[in-house]
Amino acid sequence: MIDLKSEKDYENEVRDPQAEIEAERIAEALVFASSQPVPESFLAERLPRDADVRAIMLRLKEQYAPRGVNLVQVESAWAFRTAADLSFIIRRDDNEVKKLSRAALEVLSIIAYHQPVTRAEIEDIRGVQTSRGTLDVLMEAGWVRFRGRRRTPGRPVTLGTTRDFLDHFGLEELRDLPGLEELKGAGLLSGRIPANFNIPSPLMNDELSEDEDPITQMDLEELGLLAPRSTSED
Repeated sequence: MIDLKSEKDYENEVRDPQAEIEAERIAEALVFASSQPVPESFLAERLPRDADVRAIMLRLKEQYAPRGVNLVQVESAWAFRTAADLSFIIRRDDNEVKKLSRAALEVLSIIAYHQPVTRAEIEDIRGVQTSRGTLDVLMEAGWVRFRGRRRTPGRPVTLGTTRDFLDHFGLEELRDLPGLEELKGAGLLSGRIPANFNIPSPLMNDELSEDEDPITQMDLEELGLLAPRSTSED
């Protein structure tokens, strides 16, 4: 009887266990040495060409799961973080982000769930004006960014969250944001919720939506993020 083996079976047979261990060690070292989440694309450039980056990282994640330091995924990047049940032991006074005001928390929540969203849309949802200082605090924390410009009159800037936002709040991706039942269970929603109330599903990637244009050099200058280029000739 002929034993027909799939291509995957042959790959498994010729795979070198020592090479896999070495690839894991390299990936582990790269993530450990970085203060920021390391993208899988970065790891792929530095691991052997035939290395399965996702499989390697998932194995490492499993190995670190019971330890005091965990390997966590943030979108398509990886980072070592203190185990959640031990975080109270670690003091981070030097890196502690300034406590957010209620207004800042409201704005951050709206941006997280409704992104891409404009300042006018945030104010419409909250029912009050949003000060520039509130947005500045969120941007200085690295949790909010300018995404693009809405294709509507006035071309308002659209806002969205960042990878640092996911990392800080222990989320792998935006789909991990708490839903309606979780928010109610945590006491973050009052008992008098309208019958038609629902939690919006945020955009799951960084790609611009159909009604957004990318931010240009001129836009950055207009927003005060870059100094205007000199038009005078030397």
